[in-house]
Amino acid sequence: MKIGLVTLTPETVEGYDVHVFYSKTADGQTHPAGKYMQNDVTCFCDAKAIRDDPSIVAISKAGPAMRKNRRFNLPFDYVCPTHPTYRAQVLEYIRDLAKESIEGVTLNLYHFPDQEFCICPRCSEKWHKSGLSWSDWRAQVITDFLKEAKALVRGTFAVEMFPDPLLAKERFGIDFAAISELVDYFHVPLSSRDYLTNYWVDLLTRDFIKLLKKPVVVELSGEMQTEEKTEALLKTVAYISRHDLMAVLLLVNDSENAKQIARFAVKSGSFRDWLARYEFSEMIKIVNTWAKFY
Repeated sequence: MKIGLVTLTPETVEGYDVHVFYSKTADGQTHPAGKYMQNDVTCFCDAKAIRDDPSIVAISKAGPAMRKNRRFNLPFDYVCPTHPTYRAQVLEYIRDLAKESIEGVTLNLYHFPDQEFCICPRCSEKWHKSGLSWSDWRAQVITDFLKEAKALVRGTFAVEMFPDPLLAKERFGIDFAAISELVDYFHVPLSSRDYLTNYWVDLLTRDFIKLLKKPVVVELSGEMQTEEKTEALLKTVAYISRHDLMAVLLLVNDSENAKQIARFAVKSGSFRDWLARYEFSEMIKIVNTWAKFY
Protein backbone atom coordinates (compact mmCIF):
# COMPACT_ATOMS: atom_id res chain seq x y z
CA MET A 1 0.00 0.00 0.00
CA LYS A 2 1.22 3.48 -0.88
CA ILE A 3 1.10 6.57 1.32
CA GLY A 4 0.48 9.97 -0.20
CA LEU A 5 -0.60 13.56 0.26
CA VAL A 6 -3.37 15.89 -0.81
CA THR A 7 -2.20 19.50 -0.72
CA LEU A 8 -3.20 23.05 -1.59
CA THR A 9 0.35 23.75 -2.77
CA PRO A 10 2.02 21.86 -5.64
CA GLU A 11 4.98 20.45 -3.71
CA THR A 12 6.35 16.96 -3.21
CA VAL A 13 7.58 15.58 0.11
CA GLU A 14 10.17 12.85 0.62
CA GLY A 15 8.78 9.59 1.95
CA TYR A 16 5.40 9.98 0.29
CA ASP A 17 4.58 8.00 -2.87
CA VAL A 18 1.54 9.85 -4.24
CA HIS A 19 0.96 13.62 -4.51
CA VAL A 20 -2.40 15.18 -5.30
CA PHE A 21 -2.72 18.94 -5.74
CA TYR A 22 -6.04 20.82 -5.52
CA SER A 23 -5.74 22.88 -8.69
CA LYS A 24 -9.39 24.03 -8.66
CA THR A 25 -11.22 24.40 -5.35
CA ALA A 26 -14.80 24.82 -4.15
CA ASP A 27 -14.32 28.52 -3.41
CA GLY A 28 -13.76 29.12 -7.13
CA GLN A 29 -9.99 29.49 -7.13
CA THR A 30 -8.07 27.98 -10.04
CA HIS A 31 -4.34 27.47 -10.20
CA PRO A 32 -1.74 26.48 -12.78
CA ALA A 33 -1.13 22.75 -13.06
CA GLY A 34 0.83 20.97 -10.37
CA LYS A 35 3.59 19.42 -12.49
CA TYR A 36 4.33 15.69 -12.29
CA MET A 37 1.49 14.96 -9.87
CA GLN A 38 -2.23 14.21 -9.84
CA ASN A 39 -4.34 17.39 -10.17
CA ASP A 40 -7.68 17.46 -8.33
CA VAL A 41 -10.44 19.56 -9.94
CA THR A 42 -13.62 20.67 -8.19
CA CYS A 43 -16.31 20.62 -10.87
CA PHE A 44 -19.77 21.85 -9.82
CA CYS A 45 -19.05 23.64 -6.55
CA ASP A 46 -17.94 27.21 -7.12
CA ALA A 47 -18.87 29.89 -4.58
CA LYS A 48 -17.31 32.71 -6.60
CA ALA A 49 -19.09 31.81 -9.85
CA ILE A 50 -22.43 31.67 -8.04
CA ARG A 51 -21.82 35.07 -6.42
CA ASP A 52 -21.01 36.49 -9.84
CA ASP A 53 -24.04 34.88 -11.50
CA PRO A 54 -26.65 33.49 -9.07
CA SER A 55 -28.69 32.07 -11.98
CA ILE A 56 -26.27 29.15 -12.32
CA VAL A 57 -27.00 27.66 -8.87
CA ALA A 58 -28.76 24.29 -8.65
CA ILE A 59 -32.40 24.63 -7.53
CA SER A 60 -34.92 22.52 -5.60
CA LYS A 61 -38.48 23.10 -4.38
CA ALA A 62 -36.92 24.07 -1.05
CA GLY A 63 -34.55 26.62 -2.56
CA PRO A 64 -30.99 26.85 -3.91
CA ALA A 65 -28.09 24.48 -3.26
CA MET A 66 -26.18 26.89 -1.06
CA ARG A 67 -24.73 26.64 2.42
CA LYS A 68 -26.89 29.52 3.61
CA ASN A 69 -30.04 27.54 2.77
CA ARG A 70 -30.49 25.82 6.14
CA ARG A 71 -33.21 23.52 4.82
CA PHE A 72 -30.30 21.41 3.63
CA ASN A 73 -27.01 20.37 5.20
CA LEU A 74 -24.76 21.23 2.27
CA PRO A 75 -20.99 21.67 2.67
CA PHE A 76 -20.58 23.80 -0.47
CA ASP A 77 -22.47 25.99 -2.97
CA TYR A 78 -23.42 23.95 -6.05
CA VAL A 79 -23.73 24.94 -9.70
CA CYS A 80 -26.38 23.15 -11.77
CA PRO A 81 -24.53 20.29 -13.57
CA THR A 82 -26.43 20.93 -16.82
CA HIS A 83 -25.57 24.62 -17.07
CA PRO A 84 -23.92 24.67 -20.52
CA THR A 85 -21.60 27.65 -20.07
CA TYR A 86 -20.22 26.64 -16.70
CA ARG A 87 -19.92 23.01 -17.74
CA ALA A 88 -17.93 24.07 -20.81
CA GLN A 89 -15.64 26.20 -18.64
CA VAL A 90 -14.83 23.25 -16.39
CA LEU A 91 -14.09 21.01 -19.36
CA GLU A 92 -11.88 23.70 -20.88
CA TYR A 93 -9.94 23.94 -17.62
CA ILE A 94 -9.47 20.15 -17.61
CA ARG A 95 -8.35 20.29 -21.26
CA ASP A 96 -5.73 22.94 -20.41
CA LEU A 97 -4.49 20.96 -17.40
CA ALA A 98 -4.10 17.83 -19.51
CA LYS A 99 -1.74 19.68 -21.87
CA GLU A 100 0.74 20.15 -19.02
CA SER A 101 3.25 17.66 -17.61
CA ILE A 102 0.92 16.15 -15.02
CA GLU A 103 0.34 12.61 -13.80
CA GLY A 104 -3.40 12.84 -14.34
CA VAL A 105 -6.67 14.38 -13.20
CA THR A 106 -9.00 13.58 -10.31
CA LEU A 107 -12.48 15.10 -10.35
CA ASN A 108 -14.42 15.93 -7.22
CA LEU A 109 -17.91 17.34 -6.60
CA TYR A 110 -18.90 16.48 -10.18
CA HIS A 111 -22.39 15.43 -9.16
CA PHE A 112 -25.79 16.80 -8.08
CA PRO A 113 -25.98 18.31 -4.57
CA ASP A 114 -28.67 15.88 -3.38
CA GLN A 115 -31.71 14.02 -4.62
CA GLU A 116 -34.00 17.07 -4.75
CA PHE A 117 -31.77 18.83 -7.29
CA CYS A 118 -31.92 20.20 -9.90
CA ILE A 119 -35.39 21.31 -11.02
CA CYS A 120 -34.43 24.41 -12.96
CA PRO A 121 -36.39 24.76 -16.24
CA ARG A 122 -33.47 23.38 -18.23
CA CYS A 123 -33.11 20.26 -16.06
CA SER A 124 -36.87 19.71 -15.94
CA GLU A 125 -37.10 19.86 -19.73
CA LYS A 126 -34.13 17.55 -20.25
CA TRP A 127 -35.50 15.02 -17.77
CA HIS A 128 -38.97 14.89 -19.33
CA LYS A 129 -37.53 14.55 -22.82
CA SER A 130 -35.24 11.71 -21.73
CA GLY A 131 -38.05 9.31 -20.86
CA LEU A 132 -35.94 8.05 -17.95
CA SER A 133 -36.72 7.90 -14.26
CA TRP A 134 -35.51 10.84 -12.16
CA SER A 135 -32.70 8.73 -10.69
CA ASP A 136 -31.56 7.26 -14.01
CA TRP A 137 -31.63 10.60 -15.81
CA ARG A 138 -29.51 12.31 -13.17
CA ALA A 139 -27.01 9.44 -13.23
CA GLN A 140 -26.84 9.70 -17.03
CA VAL A 141 -26.08 13.45 -16.78
CA ILE A 142 -23.18 12.80 -14.41
CA THR A 143 -21.80 9.79 -16.28
CA ASP A 144 -21.92 11.68 -19.60
CA PHE A 145 -19.99 14.57 -18.05
CA LEU A 146 -17.33 12.18 -16.77
CA LYS A 147 -17.04 10.59 -20.22
CA GLU A 148 -16.41 14.02 -21.74
CA ALA A 149 -13.81 14.81 -19.09
CA LYS A 150 -12.02 11.47 -19.45
CA ALA A 151 -11.66 12.01 -23.20
CA LEU A 152 -9.57 15.11 -22.45
CA VAL A 153 -7.16 13.44 -20.00
CA ARG A 154 -4.07 11.65 -21.22
CA GLY A 155 -2.85 10.30 -17.87
CA THR A 156 -4.50 8.76 -14.84
CA PHE A 157 -8.21 9.54 -14.52
CA ALA A 158 -9.87 9.23 -11.12
CA VAL A 159 -12.90 10.56 -9.26
CA GLU A 160 -13.55 11.34 -5.64
CA MET A 161 -16.55 9.66 -4.06
CA PHE A 162 -18.98 11.45 -1.79
CA PRO A 163 -18.77 8.97 1.13
CA ASP A 164 -22.24 7.42 0.89
CA PRO A 165 -21.90 3.77 -0.18
CA LEU A 166 -25.65 3.08 -0.15
CA LEU A 167 -27.53 6.06 -1.66
CA ALA A 168 -24.93 7.55 -4.02
CA LYS A 169 -27.02 7.10 -7.18
CA GLU A 170 -30.32 8.11 -5.61
CA ARG A 171 -28.92 11.21 -3.92
CA PHE A 172 -26.11 12.43 -6.17
CA GLY A 173 -26.41 10.71 -9.55
CA ILE A 174 -23.26 8.66 -8.89
CA ASP A 175 -23.58 5.30 -10.66
CA PHE A 176 -20.79 3.09 -9.31
CA ALA A 177 -20.97 0.54 -12.11
CA ALA A 178 -21.00 3.07 -14.95
CA ILE A 179 -18.20 5.15 -13.45
CA SER A 180 -16.08 2.05 -12.82
CA GLU A 181 -15.85 1.69 -16.60
CA LEU A 182 -14.24 5.13 -16.86
CA VAL A 183 -11.78 5.53 -14.01
CA ASP A 184 -8.40 4.12 -13.07
CA TYR A 185 -9.24 4.32 -9.39
CA PHE A 186 -11.70 5.79 -6.87
CA HIS A 187 -10.61 8.39 -4.32
CA VAL A 188 -12.74 8.28 -1.14
CA PRO A 189 -12.30 11.21 1.29
CA LEU A 190 -13.20 10.32 4.89
CA SER A 191 -12.55 13.70 6.46
CA SER A 192 -12.70 14.47 10.16
CA ARG A 193 -11.37 16.98 12.68
CA ASP A 194 -9.72 14.02 14.41
CA TYR A 195 -9.75 10.21 14.49
CA LEU A 196 -9.91 9.66 18.24
CA THR A 197 -13.03 7.65 17.34
CA ASN A 198 -12.17 5.80 14.17
CA TYR A 199 -14.25 2.62 13.77
CA TRP A 200 -16.39 4.34 11.13
CA VAL A 201 -13.34 4.85 8.89
CA ASP A 202 -12.66 1.13 8.90
CA LEU A 203 -16.35 0.40 8.26
CA LEU A 204 -16.68 2.74 5.26
CA THR A 205 -13.33 1.67 3.82
CA ARG A 206 -14.45 -1.96 3.77
CA ASP A 207 -17.81 -1.02 2.26
CA PHE A 208 -16.26 0.94 -0.60
CA ILE A 209 -13.64 -1.72 -1.37
CA LYS A 210 -16.43 -4.30 -1.70
CA LEU A 211 -18.71 -2.06 -3.81
CA LEU A 212 -16.26 -0.40 -6.19
CA LYS A 213 -14.84 -2.45 -9.03
CA LYS A 214 -11.62 -0.49 -9.40
CA PRO A 215 -8.75 0.22 -6.96
CA VAL A 216 -9.63 2.43 -3.99
CA VAL A 217 -7.66 5.25 -2.37
CA VAL A 218 -8.82 6.64 0.99
CA GLU A 219 -8.11 10.21 2.05
CA LEU A 220 -7.84 11.17 5.73
CA SER A 221 -7.45 14.62 7.28
CA GLY A 222 -3.89 15.21 8.44
CA GLU A 223 -4.03 18.87 9.43
CA MET A 224 -4.21 18.14 13.17
CA GLN A 225 -1.12 19.24 15.09
CA THR A 226 -1.42 17.77 18.61
CA GLU A 227 0.42 14.55 19.44
CA GLU A 228 -2.80 12.87 20.56
CA LYS A 229 -4.57 13.59 17.27
CA THR A 230 -1.54 12.69 15.17
CA GLU A 231 -1.23 9.33 16.89
CA ALA A 232 -4.94 8.67 16.39
CA LEU A 233 -4.57 9.50 12.70
CA LEU A 234 -1.60 7.15 12.29
CA LYS A 235 -3.37 4.31 14.09
CA THR A 236 -6.36 4.82 11.78
CA VAL A 237 -4.04 4.53 8.78
CA ALA A 238 -2.64 1.34 10.30
CA TYR A 239 -6.08 -0.24 10.71
CA ILE A 240 -7.23 0.47 7.17
CA SER A 241 -3.84 -0.60 5.76
CA ARG A 242 -4.99 -4.17 6.46
CA HIS A 243 -7.54 -3.86 3.67
CA ASP A 244 -6.94 -4.04 -0.07
CA LEU A 245 -6.25 -0.34 -0.63
CA MET A 246 -4.16 1.16 -3.40
CA ALA A 247 -3.11 4.04 -1.10
CA VAL A 248 -3.97 6.20 1.87
CA LEU A 249 -3.69 9.96 1.27
CA LEU A 250 -3.27 12.55 4.01
CA LEU A 251 -4.78 15.99 3.50
CA VAL A 252 -2.25 18.46 4.91
CA ASN A 253 -1.78 22.20 5.15
CA ASP A 254 1.71 22.18 3.65
CA SER A 255 4.91 20.14 3.32
CA GLU A 256 5.99 20.86 6.90
CA ASN A 257 2.70 19.44 8.16
CA ALA A 258 3.41 16.23 6.21
CA LYS A 259 6.95 16.02 7.60
CA GLN A 260 5.66 16.49 11.18
CA ILE A 261 3.38 13.47 10.79
CA ALA A 262 6.24 11.33 9.48
CA ARG A 263 8.62 12.53 12.22
CA PHE A 264 6.10 11.68 14.92
CA ALA A 265 5.66 8.16 13.56
CA VAL A 266 9.42 7.60 13.36
CA LYS A 267 10.32 9.04 16.77
CA SER A 268 7.42 7.61 18.80
CA GLY A 269 8.73 4.40 20.31
CA SER A 270 5.34 3.55 21.80
CA PHE A 271 3.63 3.88 18.41
CA ARG A 272 6.23 1.71 16.68
CA ASP A 273 5.97 -0.88 19.47
CA TRP A 274 2.18 -0.87 19.01
CA LEU A 275 2.60 -1.51 15.26
CA ALA A 276 4.95 -4.41 15.93
CA ARG A 277 2.84 -5.91 18.72
CA TYR A 278 -0.29 -6.03 16.56
CA GLU A 279 1.53 -6.88 13.33
CA PHE A 280 0.56 -3.92 11.12
CA SER A 281 3.02 -4.97 8.43
CA GLU A 282 2.01 -2.40 5.77
CA MET A 283 2.22 0.49 8.21
CA ILE A 284 5.59 -0.76 9.50
CA LYS A 285 6.92 -0.57 5.93
CA ILE A 286 5.70 3.02 5.61
CA VAL A 287 7.30 4.10 8.91
CA ASN A 288 10.55 2.33 8.00
CA THR A 289 10.62 4.32 4.76
CA TRP A 290 9.96 7.56 6.66
CA ALA A 291 12.87 6.69 8.99
CA LYS A 292 15.27 7.04 6.03
CA PHE A 293 14.34 10.73 5.77
CA TYR A 294 13.17 11.79 9.21
